[in-house]
Amino acid sequence: SEEIQQQILRETYHLVSKRDDNVCNFLEGGSLIGGDSGYKLIYRHYATLYFVFCVDASESELGILDLIQVFVETLDKHFENVCELDLIFHIDKVHHILSEIVMGGMVLETNMTEVLTHLDAQAKLEKSEAGITAAPARAISAVKSMGPNVSIPHMPHFNFKGH
Repeated sequence: SEEIQQQILRETYHLVSKRDDNVCNFLEGGSLIGGDSGYKLIYRHYATLYFVFCVDASESELGILDLIQVFVETLDKHFENVCELDLIFHIDKVHHILSEIVMGGMVLETNMTEVLTHLDAQAKLEKSEAGITAAPARAISAVKSMGPNVSIPHMPHFNFKGH
């Protein structure tokens, strides 16, 4: 539930934020996320941002730290010096970047250049699709701007509800 999620976030922040910067970046999960049942919190602290992964005991701590580093460097490169506002106002892009790196708990890609190449290709595709979907409206607007003597032919209305 939403309340449990918020409690997990608060507990995680409390556990991670009170630690000194000179201690290791691994700790056993709190009582809500498994405590002594084999879950670990692995985190990195960058300026005012904390990136925290909750993993089971089979994961390599150093591998996850490296994964966090790749994620943060990719965010930094994509947003050109990432900050809190980028994460808040572009959460969809953050999720997209993360899903290029990790999906279903499996690491897919750790090469930042490959991830950024996929993101650029996706952005180009979205831009071209936006142009295609806006084309009819632009065409009608262009015809209307030609003057009052130009008439737009009646277009049949298709009803797909009975389909």
